[in-house]
This record gives sequence, C-alpha cells and structure tokens, in this order.
Amino acid sequence: MTRTQVPGTTPAPAVRRRKPLRDSAWWALLFVGPTALGLAAFYFWPLLRTGYMSLTTTGAFGGETWVGLANFAQLFNSPDLLRAAGNSALYTAVALLGIPLAIVLASLLNTPGLKGRSFYRVLYFIPVVTMPAAIALVWTFIYNGDYGVLNQALHLVGIQGTSWLANPSTALMAVAVVGIWATLGTNIVIFVAGLQGIPASLYEAASLDGAGPIRRFFSVTLPLLSPSVFFVSVITVIGALQVFDLLYVMIPTGSPAREATMTIVSLFYQVGFIRNQRGLAAAIALVLMVIILILTAVQFRLQRKWVHYEY
Repeated sequence: MTRTQVPGTTPAPAVRRRKPLRDSAWWALLFVGPTALGLAAFYFWPLLRTGYMSLTTTGAFGGETWVGLANFAQLFNSPDLLRAAGNSALYTAVALLGIPLAIVLASLLNTPGLKGRSFYRVLYFIPVVTMPAAIALVWTFIYNGDYGVLNQALHLVGIQGTSWLANPSTALMAVAVVGIWATLGTNIVIFVAGLQGIPASLYEAASLDGAGPIRRFFSVTLPLLSPSVFFVSVITVIGALQVFDLLYVMIPTGSPAREATMTIVSLFYQVGFIRNQRGLAAAIALVLMVIILILTAVQFRLQRKWVHYEY
C-alpha cells in the first residue's frame, strides 16, 4: 500500500541511508595505504633488517652467520665507541649554541622598519639550499693553514693561526662552526614565524608596566617563543648526532685529526663500508637509534617544565 500525498502539503524529505562502516574503512585504507606502504618499505623493513643483521656476521664472499649478541659485546668492549660517542656529544653541545644565536638574529630580522630585511633573510637561508659538499669545500679553503682567509685575517690583527682542520684540538670545533652556519637559516625561519605569532598587545602591556627592551625580551619573547625553541632543540640534537657529510669532506682519510673527529656515524661508515663488517655496523646503527630515542624522550619530558603553549 503506497502513501498518498495530501494536496497542499510538502513531501517529507527522503531519509538517507548511512553507508556501511565497511565502505568507510575501505576508503580510509585507500587514502592511508600509499603512506603506509612507504613507511613499511623505507622505514619499518630497513629497521627490522638492521636488527637482524646486528645479530649476524657477514663472510668475505657474502652469506650471514648467526652470532647473537656477539656484535654488541664486541662494540661495547671497543674503545672506538666511547671515543666516537664523546665526539658526537661534544659536537652536539656546540651545535646547540647556534640556538641562542638564531634567536638573536631572528629578533633583529623581525624588527619593524628594518631596511633590507628580505635581503638578510635570503642571505641567511642560502646555506640551507646549498649542497653540504659545496659548503664543506668552501670552508675547507677558509680554514686552510697556508692560504686560508681565516688565518690571513687573524694575521692582520697579530694573531697566529693554525691548520684548523689538521689540528686534532681544533678540527671538531671548526666543523661544528660550519654546522651551525649551515643550519642557521632554518632556525631563523622557525623563530621568525614564532615571533610573528606573539601578540603585539603583550609588548604594549609590558611597556606600560615600565619594562624595557631587554626585560620584554626575557619576560615576554622567550617564554612565548619556548615551543619554537623546543622544536629547534630537538631537531638540532638529532641532526648533530647524525652528522657525517661535513666531516667526510672536510677531514680526509689520513688526516692527523681523523680520530679526534670520528663520530658515531663516521664509525658506522668505517666499520660497515671500509672494514666490511656489516653486522657490527648494524649494531652501531641500532645503538645510535637508541641514543637518539633516549635523548628525544628526555627532551619531551623536560619540556613540560619550561615550554609554554598558552599566552
């Protein structure tokens, strides 16, 4: 029996039937699938493969032999790991000094009415889009002990220079300065974005309370910029612990400063690609991953005490 419509009345709207949950799940899988496949192929599978290789040893003509935790025992009993970890820690500590420098430069570049502000922003960002090998080669000439620009400038003011990249006591610091310079542009962009998100009314209120520029910087700018500082500190630590390209180009094989600048990644390259000890190299990679995970977790734990996400 069909429902008849009463003359002069509007028909009731048709009720749409909700799609089954199974159809929605297929659509979700369709959109998430490519990303999931990429993560599985380029992240999860290499991680599982590295974990398996760390428990094996590779022969001269290939083939893998199960050795269990022997690679880790050999690694932790070797003085090379401790030396490389110390160099990586020192390089990371110096790299973190670039954060306050980037904050100061970002504050200057964010000054209203600054002439040539766009030019300076581009100038600081050029190293970010430059190949690391090109950066390393340019700074190698600057640090050269015989005809380097740095030694020539120091000679003009009566200071005796040195072979910065060949001297074991200065080589790592010299490379760390280059690392700071290369990442300065990225940090400045992040900090400028954070500074532009701070309401101007807060600075006006601080000025009415009698706060000067320095007091406003430490009482308003830094607390509200803390989320950006936290993010930059996390990526700085991760990037510094993984440094390799600058050291590989600037400290050549046979340099007297080679041992003094060997980081964990350099040790991984030496063991895996020069000595062809793939199982031991895989163990080094896992140790580095664990170190990064622990330090990142500590940073996330500590950020609750000093990072402010609300005005």
